[in-house]
Amino acid sequence: MRKSILLASAALLAAAGPALGQTAGRPTSVSEVVVTAAPYVVSLDSVTTSVDVLDRDDLDTAPAAGLGEVLSNLPGVRSSFFGPGASRPVIRGLAGPRVLVLTNGVGMVDASALSPDHQVAVDPQEAKRIEVLRGSAALAYGGSAIGGVVNVIDDRIAETPVEGIEGRVMGALSSVDSGETASGAIKAGLGPWVFSLDALRRQSEDYDVPTLPESRRQLAAEGEEFPGKQDSVVENTAVTLDSYGAGVSYVGDRGFLGVAVKQTDTRYGVPGHAHEHADEEHDHDHEDEDHDHDEDHADEDHDEEAGAEEGVRIDLKQTRYDLRGGLDLALGPFEKVRFSGGYADYEHVEIEDGAPATRFLSEGWEGRLELVQAERDGWQGAVGVQALTRDFDALGEEAYVPAVEINEAGVFTLQRLDRDSWGLEGGLRFDRRALETAAAKAEFDNVSASLGAFVRPAEGWFAGVSLSRAGRAPTEAELFAAGPHIATRAFEVGDAGLDSEVSYAVDATLHYDGGPWDADLHAFAVRYEGFIDLRPTGAEDAESELPIFAYQQTDAEFWGGEAEVSYRLWEAGDRSFTLEGVADYVRGDTDLGAPARIPPWSATARGVFETDRWTGKLELRQVGEQERVAEGELPTDGYRMINASLVVRPTDGFKIFVEGRNLNDAEAREHASFLKDLAPLPGRSFRLGLGYTF
Repeated sequence: MRKSILLASAALLAAAGPALGQTAGRPTSVSEVVVTAAPYVVSLDSVTTSVDVLDRDDLDTAPAAGLGEVLSNLPGVRSSFFGPGASRPVIRGLAGPRVLVLTNGVGMVDASALSPDHQVAVDPQEAKRIEVLRGSAALAYGGSAIGGVVNVIDDRIAETPVEGIEGRVMGALSSVDSGETASGAIKAGLGPWVFSLDALRRQSEDYDVPTLPESRRQLAAEGEEFPGKQDSVVENTAVTLDSYGAGVSYVGDRGFLGVAVKQTDTRYGVPGHAHEHADEEHDHDHEDEDHDHDEDHADEDHDEEAGAEEGVRIDLKQTRYDLRGGLDLALGPFEKVRFSGGYADYEHVEIEDGAPATRFLSEGWEGRLELVQAERDGWQGAVGVQALTRDFDALGEEAYVPAVEINEAGVFTLQRLDRDSWGLEGGLRFDRRALETAAAKAEFDNVSASLGAFVRPAEGWFAGVSLSRAGRAPTEAELFAAGPHIATRAFEVGDAGLDSEVSYAVDATLHYDGGPWDADLHAFAVRYEGFIDLRPTGAEDAESELPIFAYQQTDAEFWGGEAEVSYRLWEAGDRSFTLEGVADYVRGDTDLGAPARIPPWSATARGVFETDRWTGKLELRQVGEQERVAEGELPTDGYRMINASLVVRPTDGFKIFVEGRNLNDAEAREHASFLKDLAPLPGRSFRLGLGYTF
């Protein structure tokens, strides 16, 4: 299969050269364009829903962590934090299958949405850019984006010419976990051909916290007393990640076509997993604590040291192949065609006592094709199709979901009319999703639609409102789960009779950019019909002694908002001092009570002093307490965290950065995490790094 993909891609690349034409100076996309919002040009200050963008400079100085943690300080975004090895974004209180994680616009074909202890098979350090979309801006990607989209955009397949050689390198050390990170990428141009290579290595040990890992409330629930604040570590949280890739593309004056391959290989501990096993009668023997549980990797010394602690570790591998291209053409109303596709082979193995215990397998492909209309008097648009096929299987004693074949197909159109002072936009999408196991089959048809309007009443002002309807088909776990799920500490039971989940939403947006002020304000309200929720039944499974939770449908409402405001207090030449503020809030209610793991409010105040050679930041972040909890869920205390950073650019292309996070060593627990009462966020940490771009 892999050889066939490579041979077919190479043949297509060679054949496409004449059609793409010779290399010319194709203009690059300007930085404010939101690639994920639509196939046509939409700038960041003209979208009617909430969007955030992290560029390469942001990512260089971001913490060495998973995707959820890197994005967790954005307004409206938190992390599902399951230790440093696994974290997924939580957007506006929604997580898992309601938040779609993409790489270059197509799906990951991994199993990260299935369970909070499953890592996303992409690391933020691989990206040149990450875009986060909330609300109806995500309509083009179907029901799985009902909560939002996170698109990790890399540069393995070049879309623009490269003259000579260009690239980047970065290295960093962190104190809280003895962490080391190194990454680099290089592109070389040879006429119309562009070749790329990139690699990433991230390694860390168990991380430090300023308190016992178990919270006061957790200890009280277990009938134990809190012994007082004391420095500690969260055991079994070491991480080793290796990722490397390569690509080649042909870039002409009419378009580009390229192929890429990437290998992800990561091993990480799962905190709290062993703790739960220790209380179960069917616990495995954990007698040999000094075993080496990772014979397949050259990094045996590190794994042996990490394996000395009792606990479950995960060995994740994915091989991925991508094909992407674009061609300028004249075909009726269309001026351009864009397409992308990816095939991935994913394996996730849980290692217990040195031996594989449960294995999760996911193999499949996803493709997307878009025809972009020529702009006519402010009218832009596109039509597209998307298709996915994926085979999922789970083997072992924690295989609580049966083998399932998943097929999806969707067709959509996006249209936008921008008359400078006002405009309209809308979208329509139809999806069909089929899930089939050896014993059952379920099929779902969903229609999603959005309609928005915006005005620019004066220079610097933009106001918009968008209405949307979206349908999401149930996942394999929601339909077919039947077994113990240790990560959620529940015996989960699916319902093959579930209907699609349907949401009706309104998003309001206000942008202002004028003089010293810059503001980006958003408010939203969503009504769900048939909201799929995992709720306790009050019963207990006799064999595992876990409480039984069942998927059921109810009605729900979510509402809240996000705000980003900055004020340039002082400016003189290339020096300036800016005050920034960020805040978010979300509230969720269902007919069965409060949903679980809804994040509390947060607010961040930041001062930024900047010159042409250095940038300094001082930040105070306050996260509120959360007492509106679901049945069986413990409340979470709020916390205050102080962060600071300094980036020095002694010469063009070179930078040195130092960062202090949680300088006040606060006990911080992420309410959106299943592990909030067993694994707090890291304590005081210092990070030193170097970066060079050439």
